[in-house]
Amino acid sequence: MPWTHETLSGSRVELEPLAERHREELAAVAASSPDSFRFFTFDLARPELFDAWFRRGLEAGELPFATRHRASGRLVGSSWLMTHAPEHRRCEIGNTWVVTSEWGAGVNTEAKLLMLAHAFERLGMRRVEFKTEATNGRSRAALAALPAQFEGIHRNHMLVRGGESRDSAWYSVIEEEWPEVRAALRARLGLD
Repeated sequence: MPWTHETLSGSRVELEPLAERHREELAAVAASSPDSFRFFTFDLARPELFDAWFRRGLEAGELPFATRHRASGRLVGSSWLMTHAPEHRRCEIGNTWVVTSEWGAGVNTEAKLLMLAHAFERLGMRRVEFKTEATNGRSRAALAALPAQFEGIHRNHMLVRGGESRDSAWYSVIEEEWPEVRAALRARLGLD
């Protein structure tokens, strides 16, 4: 199936394919929420790092989304389908961030539901991966709650934030698990 994306709509959020029209508003949102990037690979609250990240989103062949809060109409973050391995029907959901004011409000939960549905049901993926900094307890708890399966820690996996060493915790959902994960996410969001 083609590696492509479209606007994905839920009851709380709309995920829009990242485009130049999102740059200014998303940069302002990132700058207003520096705590969102405590565990991020680099600090998107810094304009020069945001610009590099945004440019990569438009040019790198990934499928980045801008996350729009439906009720308010404002952008509240971003998440990407990335690290596509078409020969293995595998990809990753990553580069995910949400402004702190929306933490715990179901925004990220619904975004994951929409992206996983797109990956499994439209793109034909067999496996969707997630990785997060091993010390990021909030992110790890969210991934476990999907539920995604914990696969282990890759030690010294990445250099982040100007040379800091990062161990990464890996999680995944495979196609056989998707119906159960979909049902769990819909129940958490009160959609059933």
